[in-house]
Amino acid sequence: MLGTLFLVATPIGNLADISSRALQTLEMVDFIACEDTRHTGKLLNHFNIKKRLVSYHEHNENSRTEEFAEILKQGKSIAVVSDAGTPAICDPALRVVRRAHEIGAKVVAIPGAVAFVNALIVSGLPTDSIFFGGFLPSKKTDRRKRLSEVSAIPATICFYETPHRLAKSLIDCWEILGCRKAAVVREITKLHEEIIRGNLEELAEKFSQADVKGEIVLVINREEISDLKFHISDEKSLTERVAELEKEGIDRKLALKKAAKEFGLSRSEAYRILQTQK
Repeated sequence: MLGTLFLVATPIGNLADISSRALQTLEMVDFIACEDTRHTGKLLNHFNIKKRLVSYHEHNENSRTEEFAEILKQGKSIAVVSDAGTPAICDPALRVVRRAHEIGAKVVAIPGAVAFVNALIVSGLPTDSIFFGGFLPSKKTDRRKRLSEVSAIPATICFYETPHRLAKSLIDCWEILGCRKAAVVREITKLHEEIIRGNLEELAEKFSQADVKGEIVLVINREEISDLKFHISDEKSLTERVAELEKEGIDRKLALKKAAKEFGLSRSEAYRILQTQK
């Protein structure tokens, strides 16, 4: 009989957030796969759990996956945990889950904390439709491209971000997504938990010189036409102005960019307004 693979969520800050089911599972399994044995060791020591720990992270994920598959074939059970939160959410676990399914082993989720979900519900932004984008790319060009890709998604957008990139990312968010409502949620469930709300322009300015520390979730509202800087005059629509510029020999991209500047819009805002005016 095959063993069971358990995906066990652990606290993202406050140790009291761990569930009794999670503790029971960690006590019951044959061993625990974790990102950092020292980090998980502290968690287990706090709850007086004695269990064999095996490192499982992005650098050994391929080799460990096959080892775990063999262990499951022997009928033994494995718990996978990340350093904080739910395994497989921006953390290793996907490969071992796929392999467990391939060999016919049972895969069980032990629910718990997820940083972006908790940041979303305290942000005051809509929760009816959500898009989670993980970490934004570290390079500016890639980051701006990614933001352009998600700009039209009709959902509240959540990203993880590092303290040293937050200021630059907020500027890119403002320039690409426009002046949307947003929240920077820092150190969720921890001692210095902080929720800073505003529009992207205000947040970009606030964090431009700030010395930020800790774990950060960036929550951004979906585009709302009513919130746009819609400075188009009654006499001439954006569509008409773009057409006018094109007649002057300017190609469509440059015409859109120029018209957007004239009406006080970002190019992405202008493009989306142009679509609504068709």
